[in-house]
Amino acid sequence: MTFRASASPATLPVLRSIAVGNPANRVSQPEAREAARSFLPRLAARPKLLDVFDNAMIDTRYLARPLEWYLEPHGFAEKNAVYVEETLALCERLTLEALERAWVQAAEIDAVVFVSSTGISTPSLESILMERLGIGRHAVRLPLWGLGCAGGAQGLARSADLVRAGYRNVLFLAAEFCSLTLVQGDESSSNFVATALFSDGAAALILGPDDGSGPALMRLHGAFSTLIENSKDIMGWDVVESGLKVRFSQDIPGLVRQMMNSNVQEALEGVGWTQDELQEYVVHPGGAKVIEAYEDSLGLPAGRLVCSRRVLREYGNMSSSTVLFVLHETLRRGAHGKGLLSAMGPGFCAEHVLVDFGA
Repeated sequence: MTFRASASPATLPVLRSIAVGNPANRVSQPEAREAARSFLPRLAARPKLLDVFDNAMIDTRYLARPLEWYLEPHGFAEKNAVYVEETLALCERLTLEALERAWVQAAEIDAVVFVSSTGISTPSLESILMERLGIGRHAVRLPLWGLGCAGGAQGLARSADLVRAGYRNVLFLAAEFCSLTLVQGDESSSNFVATALFSDGAAALILGPDDGSGPALMRLHGAFSTLIENSKDIMGWDVVESGLKVRFSQDIPGLVRQMMNSNVQEALEGVGWTQDELQEYVVHPGGAKVIEAYEDSLGLPAGRLVCSRRVLREYGNMSSSTVLFVLHETLRRGAHGKGLLSAMGPGFCAEHVLVDFGA
């Protein structure tokens, strides 16, 4: 476990802006449920498995391509080409929105953090975006791959670290197209559950120092990381001929109940806070049962994580970008006071960022 201490008040990182968005193809959960009958016919023939679509607590999701596209076989190369195309288009739009809201010009960005785990590209995609948008060619680049659902929290923490290191305008991008990792004909329960949960979306954030030079939506006080021993099989990808095949365990809610309370206490101790001081919880909604497990473990009233539930209901699980959608929703609702931003993902790991919405 590692803890990165907060900076002095003069150099405390602040969030200047945030923009979130999705591709154009909106699909209702009943539509996705019916598509699963064609996509995975053997599993769909088992009524109890189809119930996962109803129990997921998701109403709508957004996909890179129309639903009909997924009913035809596509190879890894074709799916990855869609990933590159859609990631660049969505991230370009969201970056322009975030820059405008932060009162920052593209040429003023001096560091870019890019998080994604649902496709591959070399050179990494932030380099292409930098050229498209006019970000200076000397800006530091930090592409992060393989973090999965934990990537939103980890990327935010690394972006804050760059501000503490002296970079004045840091662009943080998280983009995931989980729908492109669904493998037709994969009759594993993991692929079936993923078909009921996963969706596509991205977020763009601008961070800078707390110097009064621009908007300040929240301050970032520190971060805490935990890598759990012997846990690599809990979540990840298996690489197969048709692409990235999802692997995850149904024991994640149990793991949350087992470790999250003590883990959060350790994170809070690092900045001298107690849980009684927390007024906001920004939690990655890995699924309805994961949200319930967070509430149970942290001693929160049932239904307390309303922003996590709303994002899950309206967007599904977009891997790394999901917790940033929850952050956006939390800010939209008028967040105030000290807060915990939390996500878990491949490793298996837990990532926490301690924030203050009193900025």
